[in-house]
Amino acid sequence: MALLKKIPHTYTIIAVLILVCAVLSWIIPAGEYERHVIEVEGVKRTVIVDHSFHRVEQSPQTWQVFGALLQGFEKQAGIIAFLLIIGGAFQILNSGKAVDVGILSFLRFTQGLERYRFMKRIGVNNIILSFIIILFSLFGSVFGMSEETLAFVIIIVPLAIRMGYDSITGLCMVYVAAHVGFSGAVLNPFTIGIAQGLSDLPLFSGFAYRLLCWGILTAVLIAGVLLYARRVKRNPACSPMYEADNYWRSRSVEEGERFTYVTPLSARVVYFLILGASILFSVYYPVMTLRIGGAGVTTYAVPLLTGLYAFIGWLGLRKSFHFFVLTILGFTIIFLVVGVMGYGWYLTEISALFLAMGIMSGFAMGKNANELIQSFLEGAKDILSAAIVVGLAGGIIQILQDGRIIDPILHGLASFMNDAGKVTAIGGMYLIQTFINIVIPSGSAKAALTMPIMAPFSDVIGISRQATVMAFQFGDGFTNMITPTSAVLIGALGIARIPYEIWVKWFFRFLVVFILLGFILLIPTVIFPLDGF
Repeated sequence: MALLKKIPHTYTIIAVLILVCAVLSWIIPAGEYERHVIEVEGVKRTVIVDHSFHRVEQSPQTWQVFGALLQGFEKQAGIIAFLLIIGGAFQILNSGKAVDVGILSFLRFTQGLERYRFMKRIGVNNIILSFIIILFSLFGSVFGMSEETLAFVIIIVPLAIRMGYDSITGLCMVYVAAHVGFSGAVLNPFTIGIAQGLSDLPLFSGFAYRLLCWGILTAVLIAGVLLYARRVKRNPACSPMYEADNYWRSRSVEEGERFTYVTPLSARVVYFLILGASILFSVYYPVMTLRIGGAGVTTYAVPLLTGLYAFIGWLGLRKSFHFFVLTILGFTIIFLVVGVMGYGWYLTEISALFLAMGIMSGFAMGKNANELIQSFLEGAKDILSAAIVVGLAGGIIQILQDGRIIDPILHGLASFMNDAGKVTAIGGMYLIQTFINIVIPSGSAKAALTMPIMAPFSDVIGISRQATVMAFQFGDGFTNMITPTSAVLIGALGIARIPYEIWVKWFFRFLVVFILLGFILLIPTVIFPLDGF
């Protein structure tokens, strides 16, 4: 805790960076690249003209530092609004405990497999561990589950103890799994969405290779956790938490929070409203072409999804509103993928989709308009800190641009890394993002801070912007699981009753493996012609 008190607040760090940038505008000789607009896959991108760097008149920054916040907010207004809407929408959805019910139902299902002799013979505990890790990794990959894992640590850790493992295994099943998924994100709007938006890339492009990376990272985590769990199962005393876990072993393990499984009339009304809207979309958009990179397939996606929603949504209503809300969440994610791949949706359309998800979920729970607004404001309040950081980070870029020193910095880095080769260059970007993450663990803040610089820099040295986004993605994710500036990590360790020093010592080997694996997965992005790269 003493270490945490010594680390400055993120706002302080960024404010200092704004001042440093202002000072640099007096020191670094001003210069600029010429830029022009091109169209790539239907998206207009501003790119640097090769060999066009030239010196310009110096423009030192002084009082402008006080206007940096406003200018940053103006510059990143779309991203900030997107964050606030997403935060509010997910708070509405989470307020009904639908995600809790879904995960507890999953746990009950997997535990029920023990009655089958075949499943017991091949190791039902291994299946349970693997399924839970995949589930939370998927949540981290798709919608950036992070803080939400804290609610499940207190459920999964006692479950791991009861299965004969330790609290470290339980923490790996939920917290580490979600953050490995976060690192190998496929559709995470808080990291991939923001980073690609700031890099002028089609939203969630490069899907296929990201999916492969997520699968590899998750498989490595499963293998490592299963090996460790088996060792603890055979000899519980080998766990560094063996004595401390007496706290959990001495407690009577609850089966989980009691939920009232009801389906209010409002949920049925919402079901038919969504079904009616889906039918109208099916009439107006019966056929569409889904595109991944240069490939495309024409299909009746919307009518098929409408029929699937009609069936699954009705089944969910028969159980409780929790399962119906989970259905809304699932189809929101599916329609997001369809919209991005088929119609090139961007921040406006995706924000509208998630806002509709939140409103429909709230009404399905039986909430009135005032309760919906209250939940939305709570969610927006929780994400407001990250939104302000995005604005402050935009102010840094504004000072660099107004001081005309951002291009000289890029030119200097390009001159240095051009001779190093593309693999070394992407490794350098990855290393920079990893170190930045130690002091600024917020992924959205780092995206706003680094991508406007890294994206044009990648143009200069001949690396795709998509590869640069992946370097940010990996650098942002892995060290989150060990940095003391991460409030989620400290909270998860506190709930699991695992001392920080024990966790760091135990997890360090995993961290090294993931960092090295991240670098290996970056290499194909600069030497092979991948879709979306």
